[in-house]
Amino acid sequence: MPRKYQSLERPAFDRRLMWEVHPVWRGIGCILLVLLPVMAYAGAVLLVEANIEQRWLPLARELMQTVNLPVIGPVPHLYANLLVTVLLVMFGFALITAIYAIADRLKGPPPYTLLDAPLIRRRRRRK
Repeated sequence: MPRKYQSLERPAFDRRLMWEVHPVWRGIGCILLVLLPVMAYAGAVLLVEANIEQRWLPLARELMQTVNLPVIGPVPHLYANLLVTVLLVMFGFALITAIYAIADRLKGPPPYTLLDAPLIRRRRRRK
């Protein structure tokens, strides 16, 4: 086919490449998904114990009871620890999301993506 009948447009791009996540980010997300709740539970245990000593916030008697689990045994203040854990997990994920949003904003978006890049203007030859 002669060159004059060929298209001058950009080559087509693969749409699935736009949505692929780098494997490193998948690994970091998996680690955070496991590590953050464990850290939140440890922090919840410390906060509930400190609350008992300092009396910052009165907690209901039902939250402060000891629960006997079949495999683990008696766990003191289990419901209070789980409640504080949920709050700390939500706060932790919100904090990570805010830090990521700020870092992404400072980096700045790319000037053009594959979908909105302007066409290349070519000068026409005079006949």
